[in-house]
Amino acid sequence: MKITIVLGAFFPVPPIMGGAVEKVWFALGQEFARRGHEVVQISRAHPSLPKTERVAGVTHLRVPGFDQPRSVVWLKLLDLIYSLRVHRILPRADILVTNTFWLPIIERTRKHGLVCVQVQRGPKGQMRWYAGAARLLAVSHAIADAIIAQAPQLGAKVRVIPNPVPFRTEDSSDTPRSNTILFVGRIHPEKGIELLLRAVLSLPLEAFSNWKLKIVGPHETRFGGGGNDFLRRMQRLGAQSSGRVEWLGPIFDETELKAQYRSCMIFAYPSLAETGEAFPVAPIEAMANGCVPLVSDLSCFRDYIADGVTGFVFDHRGERAAEALGNRLAWLLRFGRNELAKIGDAARAKAAELAVEGVAQRYLNDFASLLAQP
Repeated sequence: MKITIVLGAFFPVPPIMGGAVEKVWFALGQEFARRGHEVVQISRAHPSLPKTERVAGVTHLRVPGFDQPRSVVWLKLLDLIYSLRVHRILPRADILVTNTFWLPIIERTRKHGLVCVQVQRGPKGQMRWYAGAARLLAVSHAIADAIIAQAPQLGAKVRVIPNPVPFRTEDSSDTPRSNTILFVGRIHPEKGIELLLRAVLSLPLEAFSNWKLKIVGPHETRFGGGGNDFLRRMQRLGAQSSGRVEWLGPIFDETELKAQYRSCMIFAYPSLAETGEAFPVAPIEAMANGCVPLVSDLSCFRDYIADGVTGFVFDHRGERAAEALGNRLAWLLRFGRNELAKIGDAARAKAAELAVEGVAQRYLNDFASLLAQP
């Protein structure tokens, strides 16, 4: 098959500026190419990357994009400009996969491939405009339900294919782990950073005295973060922990990020994004490296985290959410290392079901089924 993958206007590929979607499709594109398919990937240009190049069998084309703005309206306008630029250089293909807002609306011909819209955020009413798409690819059952609720007439076009773990992992069961709680993600209010810090500060001194919290991720608005003021406010809050909170900034290097996952016992991801999260990648990366995940009760997590089996869940809703998270953390910190290791092993086994090879095959099977239709 000839497969074109178009990514958004705000992050380049390879994911040198981060971006979960970019990481996922960088890995999937290479897996498609490894299996003999002709793959073109189009993404935002970056000064350190050539306009065109070939990486691991994938042809990369890059067009000028933008830094991510705060305003949603401005974001959609920039996406339109970017999508028009992309549309001018689209090659002939069998399949066109994209997560952009406007390209599925702009693309009206079959010559660039059957349009497959990958939905990586909670839909905001735009699904009804994608009637011309051949497929609406939801990354979780929660997102599939949201698509069908907004556009029931398109229900037959919806399929659920999860995000894969975007890198290959080695057995880390013998890697020494410190008493560390790790967060990896954007430093943004919707990620529950303040909730996590307040929960840690509520822990009894004896419970947290030999533990620390590490926070990894960008705060800059151009990376989707909450900005300088939000970071400073969170750092002041974290300073009340007597040095038990470490701010490491963004880590985009795969090897360095894996090392962080492998050194921690617990991975906390207390997202509050009820209509935003679709299938976060950081928790499955952590699980693949043997961390015990502790997540909020968003429906998207139910596809791969079973409370008490492959991780733990807390109720993030209501005025006592910080207390609920603090109680769950205090309970977890009383676990022995062997108990946590058993849950980490179960998490690793679950993440293995999301290996890039298996997820790529699910996509290829679906693409083939579309092309087989009259």
